Amino acid sequence: MNLAERLRIATRGSRLALWQAEHVRDRLRALRPTLTIELCIIKTAGDRILDTPLAKIGGKGLFIKELEQALLENRADIAVHSMKDVPVEIPAALHIPVVLEREDPRDCLVSRDGHTLAALPPAAIVGTSSLRRRSQLIRQRPDLCLQDLRGNVTTRLEKLARGEFDAIVLAAAGLRRLALAEHVTEYFSSTLVIPAIGQGIIGIECRRGDCAVEALLAPLENTLARDALTAERALNETLQGGCQVPIAGYARVVGSEVYLEALVASLDGREQVRAIRHGPRATAAAIGHALGHHLIEAGAARILRDINVLK
Repeated sequence: MNLAERLRIATRGSRLALWQAEHVRDRLRALRPTLTIELCIIKTAGDRILDTPLAKIGGKGLFIKELEQALLENRADIAVHSMKDVPVEIPAALHIPVVLEREDPRDCLVSRDGHTLAALPPAAIVGTSSLRRRSQLIRQRPDLCLQDLRGNVTTRLEKLARGEFDAIVLAAAGLRRLALAEHVTEYFSSTLVIPAIGQGIIGIECRRGDCAVEALLAPLENTLARDALTAERALNETLQGGCQVPIAGYARVVGSEVYLEALVASLDGREQVRAIRHGPRATAAAIGHALGHHLIEAGAARILRDINVLK
């Protein structure tokens, strides 16, 4: 491929994934107007298996493996991901040289009757596909009936409108990007419901050593998002987390410091280990690793062992 002529972007086909790929496309076109950019839509395992909770499917990278295979087979030049879907370990021949600025990382409630979490009626049916969200919500409202919810953002909103749920929990970033934020009933503070690792951050993956592509992408890098993500992913690496365990981690960059808050919870939310660490931005990875080890020593190791036994 001659990069001077064409760039191929691997993306999932959901409305949100396409928005993200098109956003990257438009940013790159602004940098190089003569470049022809093609979107290569690929269906992933996470897109195909919609009748099973994510935690029961097993494995990591359910939403990105097929995109990575397209890169490895030179059927695409870059892949655009939601970083919360990207496992710590990716193929050695690939890397993520660029992340974009972070959108609102919070989770939010969308309820059919306009109720906040506190105002939902007893035993209200709340939809979420995330063990992380479930474990934190049930601690606040143990009476709620939490049910699995799969599908893209539009599908989830349609299920709510049909009355299948009283409320659903979604990432604010996706709703904002799709101009659907008017549906939000309540934004959860990042301390009430700690976000997923990488939530709200778009990452661009490519082949290592593809210098022309790396040079094209470089101006899109956002260092604030990178430092926050570095801390969060270092935490996840230490905890060896995935969608099968309730792990949360959110880093804020304030001036020259990174503040990382994290949580490991039991599936029923009754047991939670959480802590905060902070330090210079240059030590973001060390902060994440240190916080992960602290959580393990504070009781997370036992919680994670119990979850693995249950699985």
